[in-house]
Amino acid sequence: MRGVLLAVAVAVAATGVSAALAAPARHAALPSVLRLVDPSRTIKLPGGKREPRPVTTELWYPPARDGSGPFPLIVFGHGFASTPWTYRYLLSAWAEAGYVVAAPVFPLGNANAPGGPDEEDIVNQPRDMSFVITRLLAFSANRSSSLYGLVDPARIAVAGQSDGAETAFAAAYERPWRDTRVDAALVFSGAILGPRRYVDPDGVPLLAVQGTADKINPPVYTRRLFRASGRPKFLLLLRGAGHLPPYVRPGEKLAEVERVSLAFLAHYLGDGSLDAIGRAAGELPSASLTSDP
Repeated sequence: MRGVLLAVAVAVAATGVSAALAAPARHAALPSVLRLVDPSRTIKLPGGKREPRPVTTELWYPPARDGSGPFPLIVFGHGFASTPWTYRYLLSAWAEAGYVVAAPVFPLGNANAPGGPDEEDIVNQPRDMSFVITRLLAFSANRSSSLYGLVDPARIAVAGQSDGAETAFAAAYERPWRDTRVDAALVFSGAILGPRRYVDPDGVPLLAVQGTADKINPPVYTRRLFRASGRPKFLLLLRGAGHLPPYVRPGEKLAEVERVSLAFLAHYLGDGSLDAIGRAAGELPSASLTSDP
């Protein structure tokens, strides 16, 4: 039930919106892709061969006019049988607002995985997110790196959609995978990855977003993870919205996700006001926000 609808991705590509408008803000001297490999773990290829686990990561940067950093970091997880590029509008909006966005291509869960996507590998994806955090912090601390001084280690969020949302929730809250460096989590059409007893509701701020017409990960999954989480937490319901379109298709619902997520991030990773989250949620009549700050 946790699939990303590839047909919707095709429809997004056919909207007529120029891809150049959604291209990530790039600094000329900074890489757009990091070819990372985690040698401590392996993947199994078709035919049985094993190789060190690749965690190729796509990067979006704040505009150069914002200065040299350090900036808050968002690590984003794509859905099953998808890629980070599917979410380029949302990730670009976050970068434009002043965040470094790092989106790993999950090695066996992406659309181009060897032998086809394998959803069973989702249990390994939270550690992919942690690995990306570790590597980016190391690059940011290394004076010889082009990424030197870019990332603020005290302001880190994880985010994701569908299987990527389950991955992000696990990295933020579930004990076998929990990364204590995470300061906030954004979970879009997600679910709890492991058993309920794994969830550690220790107060990492949560923004959960859910379409009420989602047939892939229905609203009951998001309500379940929302109840399991501690304060502060926010649940944005998008009435009539499905599984993937609110996060990838330009329009009022994507704009609402951008507004509310940026207000949430500004408050919990910056100096934005708490009231701004509610005001952002009120801009779309078909959206409703439940909050327990």
